[in-house]
Amino acid sequence: MNVSIKVIPHKDQRYETCGDWFYDKSGGLQIRISKMSDWRFEMCIAVHELVEVLLCKHDGVTQKQVDRFDMNFEKNRKPGNTDEPGDSDKAPYRVQHGIASGIERVLGTILGISWNAYESEINSL
Repeated sequence: MNVSIKVIPHKDQRYETCGDWFYDKSGGLQIRISKMSDWRFEMCIAVHELVEVLLCKHDGVTQKQVDRFDMNFEKNRKPGNTDEPGDSDKAPYRVQHGIASGIERVLGTILGISWNAYESEINSL
C-alpha cells in the first residue's frame, strides 16, 4: 500500500477537521494534516490518523462509514462543542479512534509537547 502524508492549509481539508485519511482512486492511502505552529503537533496528528486508518482497515471499518459519520457530526456540531467525532458512542470507528488517541498522547509526551497548547491550537483552527 502506498501512503502519502501531507501537511496542508486547514482551509483545504475536505471538511472541518485537523486530520483526515482517505483512499485515492488508485487505492493509495492519503493522510492530510492541517498546518500548525509546531511540527510535533502535526506529526502527533499524522500518527493518530495512520494508526486509526490501519486499525479501521484491519477491522473492516470503511472510509465511507467514517466519512459519513464525521461529515454528519460536523454538519450538526453545536457552537462551542469541541468533541472529537470519533469519541462519540455512535462512531463506527470509536475503538480504533480511542487506540489512536492513546498512541497520540504517548507520542506527544515523548516529544515533550504541552497537551493544553496542542488542544488549544487544534480548537482554534
